[in-house]
Amino acid sequence: MNLNPDTLFSLYVYHFTFSNFIGLYKDNKLPTKILLSGEKGIGKSTLAYHIINQILSSDEDLSYDSENFRINSDNKSFKLVTNKSNPNFISIDVDEDKKSIDINQIRNLILTLNKSSFNSKPRFVLIDNIELLNINSVNALLKILEEPNDNIYFILINNNKKILPTLKSRCLNYKIHLTSSQSFDITNKILGENFMDLINRQLINNYSTPGLILNLLNFANNNDIDLKDSNLKDFIKKILMEKKYKKDQFIKHLLYSLIKIYFRINVSVKDIRLLTIQNYFLNKINNTKIFNLDDETLFMEFEDRVLNG
Repeated sequence: MNLNPDTLFSLYVYHFTFSNFIGLYKDNKLPTKILLSGEKGIGKSTLAYHIINQILSSDEDLSYDSENFRINSDNKSFKLVTNKSNPNFISIDVDEDKKSIDINQIRNLILTLNKSSFNSKPRFVLIDNIELLNINSVNALLKILEEPNDNIYFILINNNKKILPTLKSRCLNYKIHLTSSQSFDITNKILGENFMDLINRQLINNYSTPGLILNLLNFANNNDIDLKDSNLKDFIKKILMEKKYKKDQFIKHLLYSLIKIYFRINVSVKDIRLLTIQNYFLNKINNTKIFNLDDETLFMEFEDRVLNG
């Protein structure tokens, strides 16, 4: 199961939003700096890929299927995007072995943008996990955004975390969300089956996004875990022991979700001690997510005080 946004050929739910952005582009009114915000795994990058493919493939064979909101996997622009060789598309994300998007990535972006375009098509810069820019990277990016960039569009992806107001103010801010029923429906359509048949209902909640659910299934599949019979406490311990959250943003957000579920199941309003512990950790999770704080300390403390306490 591959969860990269560029392999999700169909766009679900966001048809109205997609059509609005494409309409703005056709009317020459699409802002050149767009900030898409929403929970991790909700489909922000997928929406961006569909917008970009519709525009870049418009004069090509096997172009974007606007009627069914679907990318043609054999389209030239799409193939070049997936091979990271499309001269009109630049993608930036945090490197697997790092915790932030560093200055060298932005410097390389500047060098690329300063080169002449290969054609008359617009160029797109997609920066995922924008909240993981370090201070030097943010300052360098701000300089690019402040300059007039003819025919260059920036789409920044933020996972509902705090970013510099100066960065936010330079973009059209667009927030997207899904209801729980929409999230579950999208997940089933991607899988081609009911995910509830594959997983213990205890492991998810109404705030679980398609990306989180699918990565949960991926993690279980790669580690030979039967999610139907998994105990929540043991499953959290397994993730903490593997420490894959250090390199996988989805696994990290999955842990946040599982910790919240753990408290919801085990805490009674009559148990003041556990209620206090719950409030402490929920506040800590919230601050860690918003301000991009150290999550290793949070997870170790949760394991020590709650799981092993």
